Amino acid sequence: MEEGNHSEMTEFILSGLTESLELQVPLFGVFLLIYGITLVGNGGMILLITIDPRLHTPMYFFLRNLSFCDLCLSFIISPKMLLNFLAERKSISYMACAVQMHLSIMFGDAECLLLAVMAFDRYVAICNPLLYTVTMSRQLCKGLVAGAYAVAMVDSMINSCFIFQLSFCSSNIINHFFCDIPPLLALSCSDTHITENVIFTFACCVIMSSFVTVLLSYVYIISTILQIRSAKGQRKAFSTCIFHLTSVVLLFGTLLFMYLRPTSSYSTDRDKVASVFYTLVIPMLNPLIYSLRNKEVIDALRKAINKFLRNS
Repeated sequence: MEEGNHSEMTEFILSGLTESLELQVPLFGVFLLIYGITLVGNGGMILLITIDPRLHTPMYFFLRNLSFCDLCLSFIISPKMLLNFLAERKSISYMACAVQMHLSIMFGDAECLLLAVMAFDRYVAICNPLLYTVTMSRQLCKGLVAGAYAVAMVDSMINSCFIFQLSFCSSNIINHFFCDIPPLLALSCSDTHITENVIFTFACCVIMSSFVTVLLSYVYIISTILQIRSAKGQRKAFSTCIFHLTSVVLLFGTLLFMYLRPTSSYSTDRDKVASVFYTLVIPMLNPLIYSLRNKEVIDALRKAINKFLRNS
């Protein structure tokens, strides 16, 4: 890291979602509600899967880790964002900015990889049901999750190192509501060509490998479902995938729009909206998607509530 970085830039100013003073308090209320739902939804999902033995299956083991990533991603972004809605000076230190970006990339990557792992789990469950318990052993599930976190951490470290070796000497105003890659690249007064290529390459590796894994898994899944003779059997098989497919479409659609496109098409306002969606809205929606029409989760929740009421 260049020695001049710390002396030239000790803090950044986050411009936030909007400069309109009239919208600060209403937006604070909206995003406080989103943050609260995210904490309750994902925290509740983690607790429910942990305490109910019926949910101790590979699918719910992966879902618990997905909820953990959603919880962490929201916790990394939301508190500072909420504070800045009410603060007169929306500053963030150089080190805090680096940590925020590093962790947001890590948990964002981990979520992509976990969705790919969950697609593989659905592939084995539907295409090789007789071998499911043998194939998706506890050791394999733990190994897949550990691998997802390890790859995410390595990618995040590489991205962070390349971003924060750049010089930020002309302005310290980040036109965003958190420390994200595109606005920091736009802010740098260094030559960012190599950094952009490295980041684009690693983004392609993580996002596209996850997306291709999901795509191939569902090609085999759909092919297998279509071979089922009864319409009821097809619906039952597909119902086990619909929640996962919804999460995949929401997350990968947003990320492909955000990162895998030419820098010439970068639009700050458009990317702020996309960032809100994948860092705050999707973490709120995921526990709702997996619980609202999921009979196993609803039954487990009903059982937990009844047990709590009896004990109280």
